[in-house]
Amino acid sequence: MRFIIADILAFIAEFKRIMIDGDRYMLVLDGLKNTFIITFGALAIGVVIGIVVAAIRTSFDKNKEAMKLRRGVGYYILLVLNAISKFYLTVTRGTPVVVQLMICYFIVFAAADDGVPVAIFAFGFNSGAYVAEIFRAGIMSVDNGQFEAGRSLGFNYFQTMRFIVIPQMFKAVLPTLCNEFIALLKETSVAGYVGVIDLTKAGNTIGGRTFSYFIPLITVAVIYLVLVIILSFFVNRLERRLRKSER
Repeated sequence: MRFIIADILAFIAEFKRIMIDGDRYMLVLDGLKNTFIITFGALAIGVVIGIVVAAIRTSFDKNKEAMKLRRGVGYYILLVLNAISKFYLTVTRGTPVVVQLMICYFIVFAAADDGVPVAIFAFGFNSGAYVAEIFRAGIMSVDNGQFEAGRSLGFNYFQTMRFIVIPQMFKAVLPTLCNEFIALLKETSVAGYVGVIDLTKAGNTIGGRTFSYFIPLITVAVIYLVLVIILSFFVNRLERRLRKSER
C-alpha cells in the first residue's frame, strides 16, 4: 500500500512538472478550443454541402425518367450537377482526409497565414461527402406517398422537399449525423500536420519541450475519451427520445 501511495504521489509530482509548471496546460486548453472551432465549423460546412449534394442526387434519381422523356434544359443541367456530385463523392471518400488537408493548406490556400480556417474548410469539404450520403439515405427512406401528398397540395418538387420531406429526413438521420460529429471530432487530430495547435498537437508539443511524451499524450487521450463519452451519452438519449416519439 505504501508503494502504491508513493507511486501516485510521484505521478502527481511528474504531472505538475510537465503540465502545470510553465503554464503548459494553457497549450492544451488552446488546442482544445481550436479542436472545437474546427469541428463545429467543419460540421456546419459539411451540412450545407451535404444538403446540396443529397438534394441534387435524389432529385436526379427520382425524376430522371420523367425528365429524360421531356429532354428539357433542366434535365441536362441536373445530369451535369449529378455527375459533378458523384465525382466529388468518389474523390473525397476515396482519398485520406490528411492528404486533402495538406492539399488545401500547401496548394489551394498556400498564401494563408492561419491554418484554422483552412482546416475548417478541408474537414468540412471531407465531411460533406459523408453527410450527403446520410441525407440521401434519409430522403430515400421517406415514403413516396409524402411526395405525392405535397404535389396534391399544389407544391412543386422543391417546395415538397423543403416543407415535407426534409423535416422528416432530419428526424430520421439526426442520430447518425451526431455520430458523424463525434467521428469528425476525432478526425481533427491530424490538423497539426499544417501547423494548427489542436488538442493532439498541443500534447505532442508539450512532450517535445519536456522530453516526456507519456503524460501529455495520455492527458490528450483522456480528454478525447471524456468528450466522446459525453457526446455518445447525449446521442443515445436522443435516439431513445426519437424512438419514443415514433410510438
